[in-house]
Amino acid sequence: MQIVETTLNDALVLEPHIYPDDRGFFLESWNRREFAKVTGINKEFVQDNHSRSTYGVLRGLHYQVKMVQGKLVRVVRGKIRDVIVDLRRSSSTFGKWYAVELSDANQRQLWIPEGFAHGFIVLSDVVDLLYKTTDYYSPKDERTIVWDDKDLSIDWGINNEDKIVLSEKDRYGKCFVESEYFV
Repeated sequence: MQIVETTLNDALVLEPHIYPDDRGFFLESWNRREFAKVTGINKEFVQDNHSRSTYGVLRGLHYQVKMVQGKLVRVVRGKIRDVIVDLRRSSSTFGKWYAVELSDANQRQLWIPEGFAHGFIVLSDVVDLLYKTTDYYSPKDERTIVWDDKDLSIDWGINNEDKIVLSEKDRYGKCFVESEYFV
């Protein structure tokens, strides 16, 4: 596994070793010992999630204020632009965002530490996204920052905003300056 540093403190892109042959490929998608060795992070994941979406679906920006989740995200089919925002006031990258393409072709994974908002937009016909979390989902603790917040000015990598598909929750998220932050 190779580590690619991001522009945000503590967030990492992971590139697993892929072993292709004429039958397909093999890769180890999760190994706690190897993850801790290369990242210095020793986390227990308590929940695995699978999200399927179609082209133009934008999910996020989501985070939980009490049962705060770290996430390890990967795409097993399709392609997304994955976006994270640092919500930790004590961080020198507070209020900054980072985007990375995750796809079944590049097999990259994104480590999203606790204290970040997370969202993605689907750039392929269909995407299957898998992610592990360090705490359980808690609907009452979930918050949403609106995807098109003017202060964040996130580049979602899509030219036609008319093609973006949003849930009600994501359409009416709070703006960044009204959001709850972490220490």
